[in-house]
Amino acid sequence: MTDPTVNRMSEARIPTEFGEFVLGYYDNSLDDKAHLTFHMGDISHKSDVLVRVHSECLTGDIFGSRRCDCGEQLDHSLRMIAEQGAGLLIYLRQEGRGIGLLQKIHAYNLQDKGHDTVDANLLLGHAADERSYILATLILKDLNIHSVRLITNNPDKISALEADGIAVSERVELKDFINDDNSNYLITKVKRMNHLLNVPDEAAPLADEIHESE
Repeated sequence: MTDPTVNRMSEARIPTEFGEFVLGYYDNSLDDKAHLTFHMGDISHKSDVLVRVHSECLTGDIFGSRRCDCGEQLDHSLRMIAEQGAGLLIYLRQEGRGIGLLQKIHAYNLQDKGHDTVDANLLLGHAADERSYILATLILKDLNIHSVRLITNNPDKISALEADGIAVSERVELKDFINDDNSNYLITKVKRMNHLLNVPDEAAPLADEIHESE
């Protein structure tokens, strides 16, 4: 099997509420999806670049779903990059922690019956998290970025990038965006997926109350 490759196909200037970014479109040899970059400032051949590797979440990123914290994480990351004046967001098209949109909808229905996000995936025959970050590392190498300040609460993401040759010089914390609809989800990320979140103690009774009402 040949090593996977990425190819930057095109770029365009995108003005946003956070400032002016450049959108990049990447083809690759692993799948038929368009993975994207969104960067500000001069980042090529730089060290310790502020980077967010963000997995697609249609419901959160586009429709503002409160079942997760993905949309808030995306916006907050772009704001942090803009405040610094330079940085990169890699947008990987791996919806639903890699299981796809249809299976994610099935998982949501199982969650509404009382299963947490991990068990819902397992009941559907998937792993708890099927994401891969190899394309992110290849994109970083294509941009000649070999060390990053990674915006994440997920230690597995740090390990994956470092295993593929990208030095993570700092983990930049994302605060928790907890609400009545995603408290169970965030607690599960902490307890079962080892995410580094400071979920407040008062969220546990809230989550239990929501669970009992389902």
